[in-house]
Amino acid sequence: MPSLRYLLIQIREPQDPIRRQEVDCFARAVGCSPDSIEQFDLLTERLTQEVLDRSDAVLIGGSGNFSAAGESPWLEQSLGDLRLLYDLEKPTFASCWGFQAMARAMGGRCIHDPNHAELGSIELQLTEAGRVDRLFGQLNMPFQGQAGHEDLVVELPPDAILLASSELVKNQAFKFTGAPIYCTQFHPELDRESFIRRLEAYPQYVERIAGTTVENFTKRCNDTPDTRRLLNRFAAFVTELTQ
Repeated sequence: MPSLRYLLIQIREPQDPIRRQEVDCFARAVGCSPDSIEQFDLLTERLTQEVLDRSDAVLIGGSGNFSAAGESPWLEQSLGDLRLLYDLEKPTFASCWGFQAMARAMGGRCIHDPNHAELGSIELQLTEAGRVDRLFGQLNMPFQGQAGHEDLVVELPPDAILLASSELVKNQAFKFTGAPIYCTQFHPELDRESFIRRLEAYPQYVERIAGTTVENFTKRCNDTPDTRRLLNRFAAFVTELTQ
């Protein structure tokens, strides 16, 4: 059977060094060649059914300097485009900004709240729904994920099922009942090494959130092999859907 084709929706400036790294991280996590992932720039392009038809599944990651909270013409347009994923029932896995944007696009609420910022290898717990979910149910309890955010989802969409929480932030992962879409506030596409590269690209966030240097902060970071397997199981899920 041919390998799956992915569309990676990116929200990053052209000079952002993480643009290429994000492709490689998702490729390793889902178990495909980077050549099987098409990059799509949501900052300059409109998402259409024609674009989505080129892929078997969609991936959405972080955003560097862009927020899913607040108001702007670009953000409203982008949220409208993301609703197409739900309307077409397109298999999708969204992390970080993607988690926040998908929640907001479908009727949830996302705010900027530095008091609930999370950075590093954080501990998470599954909900009852998470324990029986096909992707999340195999995770150990508790489990860790790589996180970096100052925005958070304070209200999930009506069609969302909460799968995981952290001590500081309740809404850490959800899926939709009406579409094959999974969303996580943390980054299952990142291992410890790639997370550290991400921190080195954005040292200002480490200084602002953790009040220390990247070199000192990385000593607290752990590897998170359990959460990386979420995307591998997502790939298996998409394979079943496309057969």
